[in-house]
Amino acid sequence: MLPFPQKTAFLIFAVITLALGLQGFYRLYLRIRRGTPDPEPRFNNLPRRIVYALTTTLTQQRTFKKRPTIGLFHSFIFYGFVFYGLVNLVDAAEGYLHLAISSSNLLGATYNLLADIFSFLVLLGVIALVIRRFALPSRTDFRFNQRTLLHKDVQDQKITRDSLIVSAFILFHVGSRAIGAGARISAEGTDHLQPFATLLSHLFTPANAEAFRIFGYWGALGSVLAFLAYFPYTKHIHIFMAPTKYLVAREPTSGVLPLVAIDVDTEAETKTIGAAKLEDLTWPRLFDAYACIQCNRCQDVCPATATGKSLSPAALEINKRMELNDLAAQQNPFSFAAAPFEKGSPSPHPLLQFALSPEAAWACTTCGACMEVCPTQNEQMLDIIDIRRNQVMIEGEFPSQLQSAFRGMERAQNPWGINHEQRLAWADGLNVKTTDENPTPDVLYWVGCAASYDPQAQKTARAFVELLNHADVNFAVLGKKECCTGDSARRSGNEYLYRQLADKNVSTLNTIQPKLIVASCPHCMNSIGHEYKQIGGDYKVMHHTEYLETLVANKQLTPVRSEATITYHDPCYLGRHNGVYEAPRNLLHILGNATPELPRNRENAFCCGAGGAQFWKEEEEGNERISDNRFREAQQTLATAPGEKVLAVGCPFCKSMLGSTPSKADSEDIAIKDVAELLLEGVRRSKGLTTSAQPTEPVASSAVSALSESPAPPAAALHPVETTPTEAPLPQPHSIERKKWQPKSTVVPTQQAEQSPTPTIPEVAKSSPAAPERKKWQPKTANPPPEQKPAQQQASEIIAAPSPTVVEPQSAPTLPPTPSAPPTERKKWQPKSPSSNSPALSVSPTDSAPLPTADPETPTPPVDAAPARKKWTPKKPT
Repeated sequence: MLPFPQKTAFLIFAVITLALGLQGFYRLYLRIRRGTPDPEPRFNNLPRRIVYALTTTLTQQRTFKKRPTIGLFHSFIFYGFVFYGLVNLVDAAEGYLHLAISSSNLLGATYNLLADIFSFLVLLGVIALVIRRFALPSRTDFRFNQRTLLHKDVQDQKITRDSLIVSAFILFHVGSRAIGAGARISAEGTDHLQPFATLLSHLFTPANAEAFRIFGYWGALGSVLAFLAYFPYTKHIHIFMAPTKYLVAREPTSGVLPLVAIDVDTEAETKTIGAAKLEDLTWPRLFDAYACIQCNRCQDVCPATATGKSLSPAALEINKRMELNDLAAQQNPFSFAAAPFEKGSPSPHPLLQFALSPEAAWACTTCGACMEVCPTQNEQMLDIIDIRRNQVMIEGEFPSQLQSAFRGMERAQNPWGINHEQRLAWADGLNVKTTDENPTPDVLYWVGCAASYDPQAQKTARAFVELLNHADVNFAVLGKKECCTGDSARRSGNEYLYRQLADKNVSTLNTIQPKLIVASCPHCMNSIGHEYKQIGGDYKVMHHTEYLETLVANKQLTPVRSEATITYHDPCYLGRHNGVYEAPRNLLHILGNATPELPRNRENAFCCGAGGAQFWKEEEEGNERISDNRFREAQQTLATAPGEKVLAVGCPFCKSMLGSTPSKADSEDIAIKDVAELLLEGVRRSKGLTTSAQPTEPVASSAVSALSESPAPPAAALHPVETTPTEAPLPQPHSIERKKWQPKSTVVPTQQAEQSPTPTIPEVAKSSPAAPERKKWQPKTANPPPEQKPAQQQASEIIAAPSPTVVEPQSAPTLPPTPSAPPTERKKWQPKSPSSNSPALSVSPTDSAPLPTADPETPTPPVDAAPARKKWTPKKPT
């Protein structure tokens, strides 16, 4: 019990510090409230949310993930502080009341034992983490990439100072309480249920024990009260904010983006779309800045960070907090008044000026790894999507390569920009019925744009269709009624274009009312199965590997195992975003002789680099390609495998990215195949059809067939040419030679022969697969036999020649190279307004001319958007 003067002084001190602390928390609430309303419910099903928040908090399950050892030391501090809430209340009462907790009864003994144990564990945990934070040379948690934009407070080592202050507070607070407990035992006698305090009691004598007991009281409780004023501005605030974040956690999976309120019938907007400043973010994402533990786990798993790019999701959250704290510091806390930002004044700086750089905003693959690993369930990826929305739809500032994909989706209903009439050409020679021919199928196969136009992805579609026929499944496809789901448009920030495409698909599907939709593209599966529910489309959707697993389980397909060693790459949009891990693995276990796992697998899998519309643009500057990083992992896993080596995938974009990455050239012994292709091979073996079965690629064009045997062209080369009836065709693109640390695009202008007024075979404009130092093709008077040429050269000559007769080069007009530098002032991208008498994406004859094709039934491969293109350089934010 304290002497009366000290009781009075402590009471006055408590009132002042509590007032400052409460005001700090209130101003924290005002800053978070500045965010915009969230379109998703955050307080529905409160009982379930409360149970989830308590369970997740008390078990510390998300903290133990990835770093169990560090999580253990962190749990010492967490559980200690949870129990110290009771300890501090009891200690405060003992200063004013004749109250003593004796170990002579069960309740008192339990309390004293737990208080003593947690005092020791908290001190142990803090000391261990301080050593790791400041002493271990191997610690890399806060070593940000040199390209990463950091807030000035981070550059000024404010994180380090804050860590030192918090660590010193915990050590002093818990240490003072332990000293007070030891001094009491020194005066009252040994207590075997308080071993730590008993050990410390030997430091005191009965003469000074009372003085140290009073010091312990003021040191323990006084430090807590003094810390309250600083508490709302420190990283330690997460001890309150993290449990609250669990309470308001978003319910949709990471693969579902929040819906933006956009009227697709008008281009006039009355509010900001996306986020340009802090207050444009929804309030839960301002909450994220204070819930962040600053553990940098999100940075550890980010594919952009891992490959040396400027994006760091950890820096994004830390920069947001630093800026919010700076805005709060504009008002002195002792004035008991709110800062201008807290009252409603706009923040002075754009997000792209302090939170992350424009390059970082476009480096995100939307793989969701940062959200999955975050201990407090922060939503870093959604911040980036909102920034992209503002850049695309308001500022008109985005990588120029995306313009080709946008125009392709708008005019031809696919990002390749290939004539929509070729949508069903992939099925040439197969027994594939459309919903017009089979209006009530058991399965509606959603083919997707990749399988419709990309020769490599067509193999997957054809294999899947053949498997359905082997299993006697009643299925159909939409054919020309199908259009792009809009996934790439949405992930790149073009919500308007996404809604045009999605609304059209929903209208089509609602008319057909399919029983089950099966998609071979995880991006399509995710959009149709989850995101279309936001706009009135509720369908049962599954991935083709899931459906094939059921066919095998029901004995409708009976494959025979091969001797191949197969490892599996988890697509982000199939695994992490939608939780499909077992189906493809179950199939591969019965198809291969051995199925070793990649080191980073399942929810920890590493991205291929195609997501977030990265497939349609060059990667941002970094140390290496994301696809190279991932493929090297497959190389190491399969290095010692005997016989055939296969990297299995379940996504057409993964197949293309991993198949065209530069490091693939060093491992020609590794085949990259979709799970459906491998299953078809197994089924054919069981039926003895290995040599006589129908090929899995279209047969209408030998040029396409030749290209399908070579690696897929790089993502940056898959861009359509925008043409009109009055425009001359652009020169054919050549290969793109890029250094691993800095993607570049080099294109050599070529000559084209004049088109015959009545050509026998229309000219094909086609993108060639990546090949280092590839020379320009020149017509020759005498050609060697095809078997003496490389497959890629044969394909190139087939594509380039408009007819069997060689046209002399001098007869073709030479087109000047298109300027590669972006314009100084880029105009805002304007989508076509939907016609009142046609669907949202109807193609006007004057807007887009059908691209020439080699055969009406053969899909035209993609072509480049321009003969020369420099890497996109973002404008500096104003």
